[in-house]
Amino acid sequence: MYFIVVKFQTRPEWSDRWLGLVDDFTRATRAEPGNLWFEWSRSVEDPNEFVLVEAFTDDGAGPHVSSEHFQQAMRELPQALASTPKIISRQIEAEGWEEMGEMQVG
Repeated sequence: MYFIVVKFQTRPEWSDRWLGLVDDFTRATRAEPGNLWFEWSRSVEDPNEFVLVEAFTDDGAGPHVSSEHFQQAMRELPQALASTPKIISRQIEAEGWEEMGEMQVG
């Protein structure tokens, strides 16, 4: 699978509107057959930083980047950003989330 983490630094005037701006993009991506998850978080230390954790099947990443909603997001999102997003994108041998071995609950 492809495991991707992206940090977005928003302009302060866009921070409270960011999730609304990415809503259509988020819904369209989650509906893709190759999408495993697409989850947004907001930093607890910096209210202008959002982190996207996403994963795709091995065959799902290419169609995602080629999709119209991805291309539209690449055109629309920069207006709200203070800097170029930072990304870690790796193909890994996994199929999804696993339980943490160092901690067991219940």
